[in-house]
Amino acid sequence: MTEIQKRDLYEWCKLPAHELANHPKRKVPFRIVQDSPAMGQLMAQELVEVIEANNQKNRPTRAIIPCGPKCWYEPFTELVNRSGVSLKQLTVFHMDECLDWQARPLSTNHPYNFRTFMERHFYGGIPVNLAVPEDQRFWLLPATADRVKTAIDAAPIDITVGGWGQDGHVAYNQARRHPYSRISLEELAASTIRVQENNEDTILALAQRSFGGAYQFVPPMSITLGMRECLSAKKVRVYSDTGAWKQTALRVALFADPTPDYPMTLLQRHPDALITATEQTATHPISENPDWDLL
Repeated sequence: MTEIQKRDLYEWCKLPAHELANHPKRKVPFRIVQDSPAMGQLMAQELVEVIEANNQKNRPTRAIIPCGPKCWYEPFTELVNRSGVSLKQLTVFHMDECLDWQARPLSTNHPYNFRTFMERHFYGGIPVNLAVPEDQRFWLLPATADRVKTAIDAAPIDITVGGWGQDGHVAYNQARRHPYSRISLEELAASTIRVQENNEDTILALAQRSFGGAYQFVPPMSITLGMRECLSAKKVRVYSDTGAWKQTALRVALFADPTPDYPMTLLQRHPDALITATEQTATHPISENPDWDLL
């Protein structure tokens, strides 16, 4: 397993943001949008386009959908309602869920209960005559894992929509840091639905993002679709508008060889993957401080 060298990482991080999209050594398609509202509109539009294209052919749409980034739910609801886009043939596979220390679902009002959030923000504003039927909403929990896996395997997935984490995790496919159980890149690529302990760096990142650093309130476990499910879709579209948390993982995804230390690098193997970031997320502090002596 090839480790990322500090010198290589420095070279990637010092590139100005405006050079990333057309850089000759970029390994996966990439685009920059101005800000979070622009990204949200784009995310909503691109999912609706897939749904409408299938509706016109009277074909179902099967999509893997994330809980976040938050910026796209309101534009999605507005676009569906304004255009009268029927979601009756849409099947949604929710890509992950947070769990407590005993792998149980979180309370309904916990801020990291993804189902509560999605029912409110993704489904909540759409009228019944357009809405995704209840039996076509696949919620991922330990009790439903086998059912979800069977349903995903039953037919092709049209699109995976997602974000990425501080270590480049897609869904909750974190870099595996267990000292006695390392995995290869091929094992990561073949990974499927599983329950897991969350990495310490994931917990600290979420604590800083949501709880003022109070890591005690971050869910310590999660259940996730594997990379096999996420990358099985015909299209994979990942987006981020959360700035510093995602900046280094983005540079690694664009320029490093695929590595299990950054699961997002597996997007390079997909025939129709596209990464989108806001200007803030595409910028890196090393690129803006060329006088820093880091090596």
